[in-house]
Amino acid sequence: MASKTEDFELITPDLGDTDKIELVRWNFQLGDQIIEGSEVCELVTDKASFPMESPINGILARIDREKGSIIKKGEILGMIRRNVSE
Repeated sequence: MASKTEDFELITPDLGDTDKIELVRWNFQLGDQIIEGSEVCELVTDKASFPMESPINGILARIDREKGSIIKKGEILGMIRRNVSE
């Protein structure tokens, strides 16, 4: 069986009525294995902290926003890649 990969972009969710979302921490580094449900990074608004969980098993293949970045809803934070069988 051949193996292929699927990429999943981590996109900033809608965190309510806020103009400022800060990426305060990445819990993994590039190339790290991530288990579904793991807290990949943490986002903070003026009202609360929001852990961003991985929806899939895979590896952290790309980081688009660094710690301390101010981001908006819908911006891509990074990408998780997983191997799938055909």
